[in-house]
This record gives sequence, C-alpha cells and structure tokens, in this order.
Amino acid sequence: MLSKQEKKAAAEKFRERKCTLGAYAVRCTASARVWTGVSRNLEAARNAVWFSLRMGAHRDPPLQKEWQLHGEEAFQFEVLEALDEDTPAMLIPDSLKAMKQRWMATLNAPGLL
Repeated sequence: MLSKQEKKAAAEKFRERKCTLGAYAVRCTASARVWTGVSRNLEAARNAVWFSLRMGAHRDPPLQKEWQLHGEEAFQFEVLEALDEDTPAMLIPDSLKAMKQRWMATLNAPGLL
C-alpha cells in the first residue's frame, strides 16, 4: 500500500503530465465509414468514444447505429495528427477547429462533437 507521501507524489505527477492534443479518426472496417474528431487529450478520447458507444449513448446517431450493427471488433481508433507542444494556449481552440475541418475534408468524413 502506498504511503500518504507516495500518493501525493503520484497525484502531483499525474497533474503535471502533458496531454497530447490533436485529431483522430474512428473507422468502421465493415462499412469503410470514417468519423473525425479533435481532443485536448488524445489518450482519453478513445476511451470516451468507446465508453459512450458501449453504453448506446453516443451523440452521433449514425456512428452509434454502425457500432450496434457491426460490433466493437469492426472499429478502429487512429490518431491522425498531434498539435505541436509549443502552440500558445490562446491558439489551441482555433488550431483544433482548423485541424478538424481539414481532416473532415481530407477524409470526406463527418465530424464528431
């Protein structure tokens, strides 16, 4: 069991970690459909998308329908592009928005919320 000091150090380390920001794609291999999204934490994005799909509560009805039709094994999560670490905080929202639009056009795919 961890001591109080060790727990505190682990919590501090967790808070100080750098999250990868960027664009991702959710692909259905059975239907070849693709959806794109952006996140301030790409590592957590897959978990969030998969969780909502498993619960039948994803906000994108066509994606949820494909999931229910083909099942989890037919889906892949792909990181498309990471935002540069030294992007100023003020530019992050606009950069992510532009990145999402660019990937939606490139992949001819709808965007996820």
